[in-house]
Amino acid sequence: MIPPIKKILYTTDLSKNSVYTFYHAVDMAEKYDARIVILNVLEPISAKAYGSGKEKLELEQHKVSLEVIKNRIQAFCKKVEQRNATCALVVSEILVRVGDPAEEILKAAEETAYDLIVLGTHGKGFLAKTLLGSVSRAVMDRARKPVFLVPIPSEESTAWDEL
Repeated sequence: MIPPIKKILYTTDLSKNSVYTFYHAVDMAEKYDARIVILNVLEPISAKAYGSGKEKLELEQHKVSLEVIKNRIQAFCKKVEQRNATCALVVSEILVRVGDPAEEILKAAEETAYDLIVLGTHGKGFLAKTLLGSVSRAVMDRARKPVFLVPIPSEESTAWDEL
């Protein structure tokens, strides 16, 4: 028997195309009466490059990430009007962490009882068509929870432009 899906970890890099992946996470959350926790991982800032301003810059990045995520959730829910009543309600928490994206996603998945990890995959560079992105590959290979990968549409999508 497949365990019920009640808590979904949706990871985002805050790219425009990540909204496409969020659409799938919301759809699953509504179908399974589940809640979504959004995770954004910031790359660490080098102390050598910023010196004593490192902590202030990381705090500012954290605030900006939270604001971007909140604004995108609101815009997404307005765009998908038929879901507007429940769309924002499926998001129970927003997390922003600093570190290696794959490691932080795996750490979050282990720390909390998520039933499913949802992330978009987009290879970068000339190997994009044959390989998964390094983050999605690392998560898929090492996760102890089911992973739902959403490939970014190959054609330029304008459906999410205003988000």
